[in-house]
Amino acid sequence: MSYVLQSIASPLGPLVAIAGPAGVCMLEFGEPDRLEAQMAAIRRWFRSEAVAGNNAHLDRLRDELDAYFDGALTRFTVPVVTPGTPFQERVWSALQCIPYGETRSYEDVARTVGAVSAPRAVGRANGSNRIAIVVPCHRVVNKDGKLGGYGGQLWRKEALLDLERPSLLPSAIRDRERGIPDASPTSAVTAGGRAQ
Repeated sequence: MSYVLQSIASPLGPLVAIAGPAGVCMLEFGEPDRLEAQMAAIRRWFRSEAVAGNNAHLDRLRDELDAYFDGALTRFTVPVVTPGTPFQERVWSALQCIPYGETRSYEDVARTVGAVSAPRAVGRANGSNRIAIVVPCHRVVNKDGKLGGYGGQLWRKEALLDLERPSLLPSAIRDRERGIPDASPTSAVTAGGRAQ
């Protein structure tokens, strides 16, 4: 099988993407140590080297990433291929169910995958995710709300969460920010967020 590799520019630095015939199998920020480990995982799981080239999945990924960073896309549709251990696959599947703009704790994900006593194992599986942003491991935080870890560096995790933060606002606040008048006759908050 043919796996192709491309570099994709992003506001948070270059990303390295790999895709094969069935979909995207890697999207990583260009951190050398992490990239080397993820490339080794690609060789192990797919028994193939990736070579520079073009692929329809990578074209679609690039378009979707552009829309995501522009704030116009909240759910990726590009096919992904994420082989791992059965536990890792359950965790990565659960990550894809965390809605845009929301976060879950490692404990929440552990409960979701039926491993209540294994939040650290969830953290390890989360850290082994090879498809940054699309399989949104950045949406998993510590139970106290602190960021926790992130293979692409914590400043990027914070930037990704900040990008998605507008969807965390209640709909009435979002509507005000978009200039939609509040239908409630008792509203005491102006568009600037200050009480009248």
